[in-house]
Amino acid sequence: MKTWLACLLALATISAPAAAQDYPERPVRMLVPFAPGGVVDIAARHVSEQLSKTWNQSVIVENRPGGNGFIATTAAARAAPDGYTLLMAHTGEFSVNPAVFPKVPYDLERDFEPITLVSDTPLVLATKSDSKLDSIKTVIELSKAKPGSLTFSSPGTGSFNHLAGEWFANSAGIELMHVPYRGGSPAAAAVASGEVSLGVVAASSMDQFVKSGHVRILAVMTERKIASRPDWPTLQEVGVKDVDAANWVGLFAPKGTPPEILEKINRDVNAALRSPKLQETFAMGGGEAVGTTPQEFRERIARDLQTNREIAQRAGVQIQE
Repeated sequence: MKTWLACLLALATISAPAAAQDYPERPVRMLVPFAPGGVVDIAARHVSEQLSKTWNQSVIVENRPGGNGFIATTAAARAAPDGYTLLMAHTGEFSVNPAVFPKVPYDLERDFEPITLVSDTPLVLATKSDSKLDSIKTVIELSKAKPGSLTFSSPGTGSFNHLAGEWFANSAGIELMHVPYRGGSPAAAAVASGEVSLGVVAASSMDQFVKSGHVRILAVMTERKIASRPDWPTLQEVGVKDVDAANWVGLFAPKGTPPEILEKINRDVNAALRSPKLQETFAMGGGEAVGTTPQEFRERIARDLQTNREIAQRAGVQIQE
């Protein structure tokens, strides 16, 4: 009996690394909680393309939009923890939803293994190019003169962009009126058309309007400048000190996925993110290819969640379903 048990333990010890070495042996699904074309989808497609080459297996991006990210995220949580279903998600699913919804149908600690932070894209404050709002100083002065008279667009109530707009208003000591839209593209278009005074949007969402001359960037909402847009000032540079709003995208696996497979995915994704091709590709969109350890990623999620809870509480942002 002892000999038989010893053999089983030996086989188990050998089979775990072997499983990771052979992984993946069939196509891998990468779920995305949004429609094609957004920041998360673009990141997923860039990373999946590189992984497909590295692994010599198809990595298929599967878009499941809707439900504030609940649909795709819940599906990933319920998937078999074998490395063949991954989730590419962003700030909203794990650092915003738990701060603004009274009940979320998934839990990071219970349901997921964070693998790596993939990208970081700063949010920007933008206005129509011919707007009288020629600077952050003017925004603050006009808003203080007529509280609530200036509006700002975001991709939706309770979105990270919405909270970032409230964060800016609180830090600047002003009152802005939030106007939600159904996604980043409509929120950006509303700025270009003059429907709203300001927009709190991802840098990538504003590129086409900046290039066409319809929109002016007033400030980057992070402590650091965007390397590919050095002429855009940060809020800190214009006197608003404590706002640091960047929209991260990261990769997750269902809880219980074998550690050896998680390590392989982390290693291969980070290698892809270090490649000049992906570094340049993310920079062109105003973002940054990152790559972290799982623990570093977990700490970023927790830090942002705490910040967003404080912002939501101060601004009274809570979504009742």
